[in-house]
Amino acid sequence: MNKTELVAAMADQAGISKKDAEKALKAFTDVVSEELKNDGKVQLVGFGTFEVSKRSAREGRNPQTGEVMPIAASKAPKFKAGKALKDLVNEE
Repeated sequence: MNKTELVAAMADQAGISKKDAEKALKAFTDVVSEELKNDGKVQLVGFGTFEVSKRSAREGRNPQTGEVMPIAASKAPKFKAGKALKDLVNEE
């Protein structure tokens, strides 16, 4: 499902216009992005948690030359599914 299909499904499910659904989706992604940028987390009970994972600096190797090279510390967004979502996905 791409963004256009998601907006259409949200509009249909909520009984709102596609324009309003697109605004709501944009607001959601903006708020989550801003919170993660500030090292926070967004927890939606039953659905999951969006949080920031910190990766420490380490040494890696260039696969072509085998040369050791430093890899800088970084942060990456992470989503951890909640129990209700896991159960829904795994039901037969």
